Amino acid sequence: MDKDKSIKLFEEKSIRTHWDTEAEKWYFSIADVCVVLTDSVDGRKYWSVLKTRLRKEGSELATNCSQLKMQPA
Repeated sequence: MDKDKSIKLFEEKSIRTHWDTEAEKWYFSIADVCVVLTDSVDGRKYWSVLKTRLRKEGSELATNCSQLKMQPA
């Protein structure tokens, strides 16, 4: 399996990842992490609602950019 786009498993659920060779960092799909940690059906919707609630509280978790594309699991 290609290290750049490998799938990680956590409690038998898949999490999409990307390895940045220049920065030597792993990036994880936050939508997949939300599904694993919350048993949510729709991780993208869960993350969207969470960001909205946190923004109302004054927290800034994410940059002002659109979602990045990842290969489907």
